[in-house]
Amino acid sequence: MDMYVTFVGFFQEGGPFMYPIAVVLAIGIAIALERYFYLASQMRVNRKDYNALLPLLKQRRVKEIAEVTKKSSSAMARIVADGVNKQSVANDARRRTDIESAMEEGLLEALPGIERRTPYLATFANIATLLGLLGTIIGLIAAFTAVANADPAEKANLLSQSISIAMNTTAFGLMAAIPLLLIHSMLQSKTSAIIESLEIAVVKFVNVLEGNADVMAKAAATAARSTKKAPRTA
Repeated sequence: MDMYVTFVGFFQEGGPFMYPIAVVLAIGIAIALERYFYLASQMRVNRKDYNALLPLLKQRRVKEIAEVTKKSSSAMARIVADGVNKQSVANDARRRTDIESAMEEGLLEALPGIERRTPYLATFANIATLLGLLGTIIGLIAAFTAVANADPAEKANLLSQSISIAMNTTAFGLMAAIPLLLIHSMLQSKTSAIIESLEIAVVKFVNVLEGNADVMAKAAATAARSTKKAPRTA
């Protein structure tokens, strides 16, 4: 209870700039929570789809791959769907290039959703710091203006009180900025981890798809040679 009363008194003495700093902090926390749950969900579903699709790709079970990619909205599923669709129409000379381009295009389409809004946290941290400094400067200007017309015996005491109050906005701005910067760093690290996992998956899936296409091409060539060599019956 004492801590609550102290904080309320601290907030009220800080002046009007405490309110915009509080708004910036609230918006930053809301964005941080939304991004954290979104990125955690993306990591989970991407890992699940990767574990489900890789064996299917190796076994060339195209129908089951199509079912998995239709049911899932993850970036991993979209990337695999683009690669499988391109494999069916790519020619032999440009097979790997076409498949890789299609999957990289799917990756680029997924990146904005993964990276969205996280950079705002660093911006809000800077805004909170600057608002705190601005509030302190304006408070000091008002304090010196008031002290100029005060009784000489009270100037020192009045000036120290005014400066103490004016510094509250800087302190609150830093209290808002430091957690936002830490959260931004954590979310940025999680975002980079997701992007790196998708890039690794693209390379692995391209290699698997190209290998499958080579196996299918060899099988088709073997079947064609067998047909030509088969004896004709009267």
